[in-house]
Amino acid sequence: MKILCQTNPSKDMTSKEIRKTFLDFFASKHHMIVPSAPMVVKNDPTLMFTNAGMNQFKDIFLGNTVPKTKRATDSQKCLRVSGKHNDLEEVGHDSYHHTMFEMLGNWSFGDYFKTEAIDWAWELLTDVYKIDKERLYATVFKGDEKDGTGPDEEAKQTWLKHLPAERILPGDKHDNFWEMGDTGPCGPCSEIHIDLRDDTERSAIPGKDLVNKSNPLVIEIWNLVFMQYNRKADGSLEPLPARNIDTGMGFERLCMVLQGKKSNYDTDVFSGIIHKIEELSGHKYHESEKTDIAMKVIADHIRAITFSIADGQLPSNVKAGYVIRRILRRAVRYGYTFLGFNEPFLCRLASQVADDMGDAYPEIRKQLKLIENVIREEEMAFLRTLDRGIKMLDDQMRKSVKLKTISGTDAFLLYDTYGFPIDLTELIASENGFSVDMEGFGRELDKQKERARNATSNEFGDWTEYHNAEEEIFMGYDYTDLDGVHLLKQRTVKSKNKTMFQLVFDRTPFYAEMGGQIGDTGYIISENGEKTAILDTIKENNLTIHVAEKIPSDCSGTFSLHVDAARRTAITNNHTATHLLDNALRSILGKHVEQKGSYVGPDYFRFDFSHFSKMADSEIAEAEKKVNALIRADLPLEENRSATMDEAKAMGAIALFGEKYGDKVRVVKFGNSIELCGGTHTSSTGHIGLFKIVSESAIAAGVRRIEAVTGNAAENYISGMQETLKESKELLNNPADLAAGIKKIMEENTDLKKKLESVIAEKTEDLAVKMIGGIQETNGMKIISFTDEEDPSMVKNAAAIVRKKAKGCIIAGAFIYNDKPNLVLMYPEEMVAAGRNAGKDIREAAKLIQGGGGGQPGLASAGGKNAQGLGQALEDMICRAAGK
Repeated sequence: MKILCQTNPSKDMTSKEIRKTFLDFFASKHHMIVPSAPMVVKNDPTLMFTNAGMNQFKDIFLGNTVPKTKRATDSQKCLRVSGKHNDLEEVGHDSYHHTMFEMLGNWSFGDYFKTEAIDWAWELLTDVYKIDKERLYATVFKGDEKDGTGPDEEAKQTWLKHLPAERILPGDKHDNFWEMGDTGPCGPCSEIHIDLRDDTERSAIPGKDLVNKSNPLVIEIWNLVFMQYNRKADGSLEPLPARNIDTGMGFERLCMVLQGKKSNYDTDVFSGIIHKIEELSGHKYHESEKTDIAMKVIADHIRAITFSIADGQLPSNVKAGYVIRRILRRAVRYGYTFLGFNEPFLCRLASQVADDMGDAYPEIRKQLKLIENVIREEEMAFLRTLDRGIKMLDDQMRKSVKLKTISGTDAFLLYDTYGFPIDLTELIASENGFSVDMEGFGRELDKQKERARNATSNEFGDWTEYHNAEEEIFMGYDYTDLDGVHLLKQRTVKSKNKTMFQLVFDRTPFYAEMGGQIGDTGYIISENGEKTAILDTIKENNLTIHVAEKIPSDCSGTFSLHVDAARRTAITNNHTATHLLDNALRSILGKHVEQKGSYVGPDYFRFDFSHFSKMADSEIAEAEKKVNALIRADLPLEENRSATMDEAKAMGAIALFGEKYGDKVRVVKFGNSIELCGGTHTSSTGHIGLFKIVSESAIAAGVRRIEAVTGNAAENYISGMQETLKESKELLNNPADLAAGIKKIMEENTDLKKKLESVIAEKTEDLAVKMIGGIQETNGMKIISFTDEEDPSMVKNAAAIVRKKAKGCIIAGAFIYNDKPNLVLMYPEEMVAAGRNAGKDIREAAKLIQGGGGGQPGLASAGGKNAQGLGQALEDMICRAAGK
């Protein structure tokens, strides 16, 4: 392949140097270098993960936040598992698509526009990175008649300074018009593509004919978005008052270009991970297509998993946690199927990710032990799932032996309920001469997707504005009631056939759900005395949104806002208690303890933290003791609401990984407890009253959860425990030592249980002897039939004894127990080996007693409602046993 660069230095650049060069270039153009936002999004209900570089600037583009700088640049860690070219199941099958990737970007907020964005992009690519100009193409928006937009002549004319007209290609709305969502800021974009093919291929087919045609060597590397419109709810466009620039260049693709590779996976971004996979698996990269795909899948996915856990998102069965679990399980499945991994291996790759990317993202190194433990636990659980799924699939194939087809419903059950991958179902089925009804599976999957869409779909109206303000002001730290407030805007939201209203005020005492603390409720009163209930308060795009079932009849006047003060107080006390608990746990368990999540409500709170073993009862008691001591000390709240990060660190404040902090942070201090926190807190710890831990449990490998109550809830909990103790003593005739009394009863119960088991064993043995004595031969078959009233479980145990002592016997029982008809059917081993199935036969006989049942091919039981059918059922079982 011809070297793409005009000089050797760019080709020899490492990925770290490539990233630094990009940031330094835009810093020289007076852009502020800003840190990457967390990949896991915490306080935006519209996003689970950062999927583009612009996400952290969304509030600015929407006009909800005033930018602190007119120009910015960064390298943003992103995650995409759906959308255009981002189907998770396709990752690993080509050379350039990923789940987790870095997006290099530069932004202008109402400053420069198309000319500078295009000129600087060209300068960086060709003058700094030394990319061959002859290999570059640009696309520009050709306009859209439906939207009433014309061709982007400004972008085209700027590109003509750098490229001949034949390499400036028109694009339609699908490729060259970028939108944030169904509504909001949007605009035309200009993509920069590069042709990486050999000279022979380039001379045969011009690169312009392959742009946006999914050719793996003619690819987009940079997208320049020119935000100049706002898309309204009715679909129309209106010009933005301030035009913005949003560019995004795939870091991994840029490394491929500059390092002279034909695949992102061959660059030093991935080579270290792939070498480690080779070492662990014993397979070589480029050994075969299947092992190559598996290694690429694993190399891609381990990065996504590692960064997500470092940002605080643990694998789970809901929302963002489900996405991470799905990615992890896909990686395990490829390792299991194609590389022979039968034990955890992803956890052994996390350290390589930390070595490769820890300089740029130090949170990975800091959290490495937790990351490894969480991944190991998830891998072990999924490997058990694979074993269980394979056994279930074996059962399904036995049931479908005639049709040789696994039904779509059964395949979907394995996929949806048990997490068993559909392609693995197909693979195992084909190896055994079976097919899978993929059309039926697809129908079941579509039903599931439709259910999910219906459960989460919201329809937003346009904002109706009443007053203007640069930024809304939260005043809830000092007030729960405010007068003279203006309603800035409101909109409708339709969800599940219910219409709600979202209100935004210029000032508010309402705390919006954030950082684990739930949102405030209360009410507002308009100038005419009309009262409107506020049912919840949420944060979206940096707006504090008050949720109501109706809007005031007059929205233009002033309002008074009133938070439910009693509810807020309970929440506030619980939030402060989480800080005190965090402080106590760090002193008792060690400095490795870090908060991993929380929920703070009025009734209770939960606190998730990193720790690698179950807390001892003595440690739980000590934590309670320390927190209650801090409460009794009545420590006052000390806070700094506008500290810099350096000032906060100098104070010793604890910050949470995975949280995005601004230039100014709020430091909350109670004695030795010092944390960065935006939540509401009590004025002094004495107001909390009392603290009580309700439970301590594991929620993931290396992550524990404490649930606790405070104040009145703690008093009620303790009163309930005392009442339970009192009732327990009364049941035991009020012993002086309750624990000793319970222990004595348990010991007596154990002795009685042993004696009862001995009696039952004797009766079972007697029943087995009685059964053997009743053997009758019919047509050369030994059959035991009985109708005596017996405990069904004893009958089954006796049957097992008969199987050993009187080989070749069939047992057919039809009897009453506890006034209900019961059936038992046992076939000897040789009948089972010949394909006979007691479970299948007894299900047919059970219909005669209006019941159902089943079991193993050798031993099955059934119950029913109609005792009068027992005789017929017994006869039916004997006939079926005889093959009639």
